[in-house]
Amino acid sequence: MKKTGFGCLIALALGAILLVASGGIYTVLETEQVIVTQFGEPVGEPIKEPGLKFKIPFLQKVNKFDKRILEWDGRPTEMPTKDKTYIMVDTYARWMITDPLRYFEKLRDERSAQSRLDDILGSEIRNAVAKHELIEVIRTTKDRKETVDEDLVEADLTGSVGKLIPIRRGRSALEEDVYSTAKSKLSEFGIELLDARFKRINYNQSVQERIYDRMISERQQIAERFRSEGAGEAAKILGDMERDLRKIESEAYRTVQVTMGEADAKATEIYAKAYNQSPEAAEFYEFVRTLELYSDVLNDSTVVLSTDSDLFKYLKSVKPVVPSNSEDAAPAPKPAAGPARPRP
Repeated sequence: MKKTGFGCLIALALGAILLVASGGIYTVLETEQVIVTQFGEPVGEPIKEPGLKFKIPFLQKVNKFDKRILEWDGRPTEMPTKDKTYIMVDTYARWMITDPLRYFEKLRDERSAQSRLDDILGSEIRNAVAKHELIEVIRTTKDRKETVDEDLVEADLTGSVGKLIPIRRGRSALEEDVYSTAKSKLSEFGIELLDARFKRINYNQSVQERIYDRMISERQQIAERFRSEGAGEAAKILGDMERDLRKIESEAYRTVQVTMGEADAKATEIYAKAYNQSPEAAEFYEFVRTLELYSDVLNDSTVVLSTDSDLFKYLKSVKPVVPSNSEDAAPAPKPAAGPARPRP
């Protein structure tokens, strides 16, 4: 009995020792950082190095925090822009715990940290959206120029149509504003904000059709202006072309007339020289010209001329050829001989 009781005491003592030892030993992983507290108050410096660590059992408590990059996914929230257009904004951010002691003193756990991120980031995002026009929120600066063509800024210089709002900053600049402002506020809680972005932006269903109609109308106004300017330029080009064409035609006509006049004068000079060479040449020339005139006038046409006309002179002087009664005349045909009749 004494040996059995003594063995139980030894077992109890060993169990107590093991229990105390297990309560005083803990492990820190590569992805963890630890704050040891005693009666709720931090003791010593934060432990960031991995390995086997010791603490006072039952009196001290180990509070572990993640050392990796953590995510914050904001809820889609409806908020107005500067031009009173309601949009649904979905955002996200990435953060990590850089000062676990301050983080523990201010927030205690990750749930409280997520709640504080909701407050700070949500507030900064609403402020950034409310201070800018819709086009600044939805437009990105990736692969685009920071300045915008003046023709796209003002649809009509006369002011008869609406004007497009110039894009000065864009969505990337708004994200940078949210990030820089929220980062300084979160640093007070031992949190380093690594990034903050707009994940998705949608129009409110109640104004979606109106927004689309407005966008179409503005682009149509710009297109109409460009079309009118193009039509004006086309009319100007056509006018210049018509003027140049008439100028070319008039100069060509003048050149043709001058050339024809010079040719006629040269031909008249040649005719005059030929006519004045001799009476026989003049008579022959008159005869040839009259024959040419006959060919032009008497070609399949009926002409009534006076016998005293100069044009009729050569026609009147033509004598008909009458065959003579000599041997040139053809002999009269003899009557054909019929069958002989018998005498009575």
